[in-house]
Order: sequence, then structure tokens, then C-alpha cells
Amino acid sequence: MKLQSILFLFLLISFFSISCQNEKKPQVKVDKKTEKQDQKIELKETSNKFFTSPLGKKLTVAPPSERMVKLYEKAKQDFFNHPKDLENIIWYGRRTAYLGRYDDAIKIYSDGLKIFPNEPRLYRHRGHRYISIRKFDEAIADYVKAVKLIEGKDNQVEQDGLPNELNIPISTLHGNIWYHLGLAYYLKNDFEKAFSAYLNCRDTGTNDDNIVSSTHWLFMIQSRLGNHELAKKQLDPIRDDMKIIENHSYYHLCKFYKKMISMNELMTDDGTPAGDAVKYGIANWHFYNGDGEQAKLNYESILEGKSWSSFGYVAAETDYLKHFGD
Repeated sequence: MKLQSILFLFLLISFFSISCQNEKKPQVKVDKKTEKQDQKIELKETSNKFFTSPLGKKLTVAPPSERMVKLYEKAKQDFFNHPKDLENIIWYGRRTAYLGRYDDAIKIYSDGLKIFPNEPRLYRHRGHRYISIRKFDEAIADYVKAVKLIEGKDNQVEQDGLPNELNIPISTLHGNIWYHLGLAYYLKNDFEKAFSAYLNCRDTGTNDDNIVSSTHWLFMIQSRLGNHELAKKQLDPIRDDMKIIENHSYYHLCKFYKKMISMNELMTDDGTPAGDAVKYGIANWHFYNGDGEQAKLNYESILEGKSWSSFGYVAAETDYLKHFGD
């Protein structure tokens, strides 16, 4: 009897031990699922709703369109399905940035660089969003790294996040890196380096959109430096029969600089990045032609708008701070 009791007790303990082990297995799966959910919630809660500009203005992020939200949701889902896929990282960052969530986009690119530390596209896109939040030194550092990483490598067309009417991409990876590096230097008032970067940008592509966008900045830079003859020389590629797909604002400005059209013929659509680009070109024209008061009024007109991440707005803001700030 004693032996039977011991045997029964041993079998009973073994049964409960196995049952407890089986009960623990599903708990591991729940934890992983919860961890993934927490990751999504954490990113959602860091969503940017406001931005305080260097002028102290509290600027709101415009609500996105339904289409942009759907594209973002797809990019987010693709990323969480395959978080180590480079294209998924890039597009998740881009779609996040298009919602005005620039800090979140920067974090996505930064996390991506931990996996792909030598990927120039991640530096290219993160640098762009550093410009959006006025961190120009950080943007320059990213683009300088990107320039080194593309050295000796073939250029590639960069797909548009917001395709034009013809659905024809007009920019390249190399061109975008040099363009944004030139812009970051320009915003820091380092005009010599900005000019060099935009020359490299113009040399990366032969399509007319690339030519007019880089030429606009090349002309403005030399005008700001007081080199008016060299500025005019930059306009040599500008013709009346150029085939422009997207950059109509830059094309019109270049034609205005070359005296092919009058100021009254310039497009100044209010509240759009293209409109801000034209307004800034006009303000700058007044500034380097000695009419500071009119330039100031033009800068203020731009700064009253809502496209606070447009390059025209950011440039107007930096010029206003430098020349008219208290």
C-alpha cells in the first residue's frame, strides 16, 4: 500500500507539471502580439500636431486628405509585415512625412539607418525632413554623407510620392541629394557651397524640370553675392520652348529673371508650395535689387500663409530672421 501511494503521488505530480508547461506556451505568443501592438501605439502617440517656428509662431499641421491617409496606412502595414525591408522603411517614412509628422519620419529613417548604415536614400530623406523642422546643420551632415555614398555609383530615377499628372518622375537620387544639400547651405547663408551643390544638381540630369529648378537657385545665389553678370550667365539654358512637367513656378521665375516675361505674368497661387516659391523669388529679387522694404512686405506675406514646410516659406523665414528680426 505504501508503494502504491508513492507511485500514485509521483504520477499526480508529473501530470500537473506537464499541464502547467502546456498552459505557459500560449502566453509567449500573446506577449509578442502585445509587444507589436505597443510599438504601433507608441508611434501613433508621437504624432506631430503643431510646430513652433524660429519666429515663435505656433503652426498647425493641416489635416491630410483621405487618399493620403489610405496610402499611409498601406505603407505602415507593409512596414510592420516586413520591417527590415529597405523599400518599406523608405515609403513608411515618406508617407508619414506627407502627413506632416516630420519627427516621426525622422525616427523611422534613423531606425532604418541602424539596419542599413550605408544607404544614401535614408540620409537623403531624413535630411529633407531635418530641413522641414529647421535643423539645417543636421540636414547638411546627412547630405554630405549621402554625397560620399553615391560617389562613383550609377544614378537612379526616384519615384514620386505624389505623382504628377503625366505620372512621369522628374527627379533622380543624385539630383535630389545635391538639390537639398544646396538648399540647406543656402538656408545657412553659405552661398558659395550652395552654388557648388546646385551646379552639381544641374549636371545630374538633362530634363528641363531639373534644369529650371537648379537654375533658379543658381541665379538667386549669385545675385545675392552681388555677382550680377555671373547670375545672368546661369540663365543661358533657359529657353521659351522648354518642356516642363512639374516645375512651372521655377520656369516662370527663370523667364522673369531673363526678362522674357514681366512680374505681372508670374503665377502666385496663394497657400501652395509653388505659390510660395514664386513669392519668395519676387521677394528675393526686390532684396538684392536694393528694395529692402518691399522685400520685407513680401516675406511677411509668405509667412502669413499655411505652407510652413515649403521651401519658399522656410527661405522667407530665414531671410526675415537674418535681415528684419529683432
